[in-house]
Amino acid sequence: LSRLNINNDSPISVAVIDTGVNNGHQLLAPIITGVAYLLAIMPRISHRPSMGLFTQKYFAHRGLYNNDSDSPENSLNAFKKAVERGYGIELDVQLTKDKKVVVVHDFDLKRICGVDKKISDLTYKELSQYKIFGSDCGIPLFIDVLEVIDGKVPLIIEYKLPGFNTLVCEIVDEMLQDYKGDYMVESFHPMAIYWYKKNRPDVFRGILASDYKADGSAEGTSPIVMSMSKNLLFNFLIRPDFVAYDCRFYNNTSRQICDRLYKVTSVAWTIKSQKELNDRRNDYDLFIFEGFIPN
Repeated sequence: LSRLNINNDSPISVAVIDTGVNNGHQLLAPIITGVAYLLAIMPRISHRPSMGLFTQKYFAHRGLYNNDSDSPENSLNAFKKAVERGYGIELDVQLTKDKKVVVVHDFDLKRICGVDKKISDLTYKELSQYKIFGSDCGIPLFIDVLEVIDGKVPLIIEYKLPGFNTLVCEIVDEMLQDYKGDYMVESFHPMAIYWYKKNRPDVFRGILASDYKADGSAEGTSPIVMSMSKNLLFNFLIRPDFVAYDCRFYNNTSRQICDRLYKVTSVAWTIKSQKELNDRRNDYDLFIFEGFIPN
């Protein structure tokens, strides 16, 4: 573990600093804490689905998009362009008020449509009247996206859960039963991945994480939940097959242990330049990118 450049705020470091090593008896506490920590962040070790089919290393974030064009993020046009270039695709799914599965990242329309309304408060018919970033593209149904992609490139499907209701997992899984293409699933919300662990263990599943305080997304989040998510301490519940971690925080201790000790598949999000890609090539296995074409 000394080779992993463990940070001062890591669970192992905190345990050792707080406990002290005055005698042999006191040594047990940090050892037990360290073992518990390693067990907590352990991914799925046995019966892990094969990654053999996922030969594509690069996944276009929300499609091959440009929000100032006729191919904005998570649009059918952006997905068509990614397919044409042969890139895998990362996309986001959530439910409308009438339980239609739509492909959109945000929980509301403020950023992408300039309207202060939540996706979950609108039926799909109501949602269809809004266009993405002033283009002619509307928010697509997931079933239409699957038809466009048609198994030509692999998918990373991110589940957006506004709460603890996992109905979207059930509905999407049913839609994927007859889909012939390769896909894996991920989410920031551990309950979405737990649903797959319990109900579809044959599907390659992963957890998304970041340093939420450092990236500015910590507002309104419990410090305990934020720390557990950052340090992958929900892994004991979900046992993921891959870890998708914010590439800016690639040196997170838990991420490195999962990568180097447990040999879990490591996914970088989101790579935004060729330089960033070059710098992180040895730290991750797969790369979600946007804003440039990878060499």
